[in-house]
Amino acid sequence: MVTYEVTVHTGTRALAGTTSYIYIQLRGTEAESEEKILDQAYFSLGFSEGSVRTFKVECKASLGELIHVKLSSKPFMGLDNQWYCNKILVTTPEDDEILFPCYRWLGCEEKLVLRHAKASLVFQDTNPIAQRHRMRQLEERQEIFGFVDSKHRVNEQRVWKVYVEGLPHANHYESALDMPAEVRFSYTKTIDFLYNLGTQLIAMKLEGLADSKMTWGSFNELDRILCENRNKTIACFVDYVQEHWDEDEFFGYQFLNGLCPMMIQRCSKLPENFPVTEEMVKDSLGRNRLEVEMKKGNIFLCDYKMLDGLVGNEVHGRKQYLTAPLVLLYCDSNDMMLPIAIQLGQKAGNDNPIFLPTDSKTDWQLAKIYVRAAEFSVHELDFHLLRTHLMAEVFTMATLRNLPSPHPLYKLLLPHIRYTHQINIMARNQLISNDGSITLYTAVGGDYLPKLLRRATASLTYSSLCLPDNISERGLWKVPNYHYRDDGMKLWNIIYEFVEGVLTHYYKSDGDVKKDSELQCWIKEIFCKGFLKRKSTGIPQSFQAVKDLVKFVTMVIFTASAQHASVNNGQFEFGGWMPNFPSGLRKPPPKEKDQTTKDTILETLPDVGTTVHTMAVLRLLSSISSDHYPLGDFPEEWFEVGSVPCKLIKKFQEDLKSLPDLIKNTKLELPYTFLDPENVDNSVAI
Repeated sequence: MVTYEVTVHTGTRALAGTTSYIYIQLRGTEAESEEKILDQAYFSLGFSEGSVRTFKVECKASLGELIHVKLSSKPFMGLDNQWYCNKILVTTPEDDEILFPCYRWLGCEEKLVLRHAKASLVFQDTNPIAQRHRMRQLEERQEIFGFVDSKHRVNEQRVWKVYVEGLPHANHYESALDMPAEVRFSYTKTIDFLYNLGTQLIAMKLEGLADSKMTWGSFNELDRILCENRNKTIACFVDYVQEHWDEDEFFGYQFLNGLCPMMIQRCSKLPENFPVTEEMVKDSLGRNRLEVEMKKGNIFLCDYKMLDGLVGNEVHGRKQYLTAPLVLLYCDSNDMMLPIAIQLGQKAGNDNPIFLPTDSKTDWQLAKIYVRAAEFSVHELDFHLLRTHLMAEVFTMATLRNLPSPHPLYKLLLPHIRYTHQINIMARNQLISNDGSITLYTAVGGDYLPKLLRRATASLTYSSLCLPDNISERGLWKVPNYHYRDDGMKLWNIIYEFVEGVLTHYYKSDGDVKKDSELQCWIKEIFCKGFLKRKSTGIPQSFQAVKDLVKFVTMVIFTASAQHASVNNGQFEFGGWMPNFPSGLRKPPPKEKDQTTKDTILETLPDVGTTVHTMAVLRLLSSISSDHYPLGDFPEEWFEVGSVPCKLIKKFQEDLKSLPDLIKNTKLELPYTFLDPENVDNSVAI
């Protein structure tokens, strides 16, 4: 007889324990053990939350090299309660300790098959039992994360759901409760999310503000509402925005370090539809000429042409207006980015004046407000929803459907796809649905929302998702005070080094990449379902070299973590003061100058109810839950203890820990901390 020692780790999350009977069976290359109940005593300890219990499994002879562990559960006295198992450690008769990661719920009458933690590529998993397990696991996953479309009933092909034609495809679940438990929010995060949302709107409804269609009487009234909704953590930031929102310096600063720092680009030639003359900008440029400053690389452009022709939504029974502005900016000798001309429509003409800093204060203020409203629409749907949430969902679906648990890339990406399915289902149900907040309270909601998303998807490229390439394309390597670029590149390089270390440990040559059929299926689904087979995007259809794989995986992790943090975490900080980030505007853009008054501006801005609803949503989206896993946090053990990836994870964490001291943005007048690793989630989870 030989003895295997089995140590069972129950999870620490809420309700993880169980009183059910748990059975185990060990499978090796030579034989398998008999199924053994791990606790037979009537008054047993059970498997309580956070418990670690050790048992012995007796076998007639050695099982050979262990391949997998099978767990099953049966109810105790009819009580059908789930069990959350973190991991199983098996000590062999030869004193080898083998880790079997689980991190899943096990329900009564269910079975789980756990592979050991040693990662392997498909052509390295040569044992027939191991090969069959890989295939079965992927078949099960494709059935769980796919549905039978009416067009595919003949061969019962499990496909992704087309949420809207022309957009990246998605998971098919209508409700988070329909999904497997292991990809849903934890109990803690669910409570946090619902509490934060509820408290925001309940307070407003009690004050009679949430349903008000009244126009704000003054900016002082806005100040009172903002004071009641800020907290100590962000109070200084919000106060700064409130005080400086109308200043040209802060307006220009936000193109570099605000919520949408990916649109501004160097301007070497004015667009034909933006006829700015030397005479118009002479006061802004001083003795410098526009053409000369363009050649020096000091003139920049932000073009919202994506919004051109879109009709505004109706909010509270009143039509909203969308504009597609062009903004010309100048980086002056003091390294400040300043707006020098604004045109609110794409078609030049007498009824579409070019507004200048030398115009009346109210004209210039209103022009900047229209730009900030355009920024709201493009930011929320293109740079936030599409380029982080929907892209992360594509990566999540492809990973779950094509990479089995022994695959090293599955283990590497798992922390970065955590909760993404649920947060996106909630976004579709509560933000962009027919009765969602974006639909009800923003100018870009309604019938033109999918049109904007289709335009955004059509403009999506691989290079725009890779920070170094994107910075180069926009000509922004030398622009000063670009904290998003500087901090983002430090994070990109740290992630790249980590990814390169892990992947080159498993892929010893380009040939290994080419013959990894699971990997090739992964990228093919991303190309087909995420980028809709558009070769023009530059997204690879297959991988031919290790370096190409490393870059792509770096982009995936950066998108789900750092990029999402940069466009998400400051939404209330920048948008809590509504005039700086209005969700819609109630009057059409002015067709001539010198007609705007302070009352005109208040009548143009969102009404009271729209403001407080938008404020509540921005506050919710900016909140950090207690179930927060910052970048570099690996709460689950998926790699072998002491393996090369584990050592690389430790180095990755050390590099991230040192980053705040390197970026030193806390000393700025307005600290830029959105890319501090402590503020960056591992995944798109909010």
